[in-house]
Amino acid sequence: MLQSLVNFFSDFPPELATFFLAMTPVGELRLALPVGITLYHLPIWEAFIWAIFGNMIPPIIILLFAGKFHNWVEKKSGYFAKRWIQQLRRAQEAFKKYEKYGLLGLMLFVGIPLPMTGAFTGALVAFVLGVPLKKSLPYIFGGVFISATIVLLITIGAIKIF
Repeated sequence: MLQSLVNFFSDFPPELATFFLAMTPVGELRLALPVGITLYHLPIWEAFIWAIFGNMIPPIIILLFAGKFHNWVEKKSGYFAKRWIQQLRRAQEAFKKYEKYGLLGLMLFVGIPLPMTGAFTGALVAFVLGVPLKKSLPYIFGGVFISATIVLLITIGAIKIF
């Protein structure tokens, strides 16, 4: 699947390919940054910037529209609306134990470059916990920057080893 993503964007200019790869929920910047440096041969600083900017677009969209989507679903009756509200309550209960870590916890969660962490999940967590865009976005950005730095160091290390 990752290979097909990379192939799909291979006809784009390298900067845009890196930017769009960073917007995908599967790869985020964990994929975009190494691909930008190793396959597209972008300068390190340029790949770093394009990957961060691309990775920040989805959380902004999620935080802007998740509340509106939730309100729309809540007004609808039927199975989907009931399931949505039930899942949201479950998620809120599951994340309550992490509320004590606050926004720094959110930043560290986003900053760990592992599957199921990152900007997408961080934005969803912020929504579930009711953290507004203005409060959560700087911490999500901080987490994305931390993650990009870790991925960059791993990528540079792997290039030097191989």
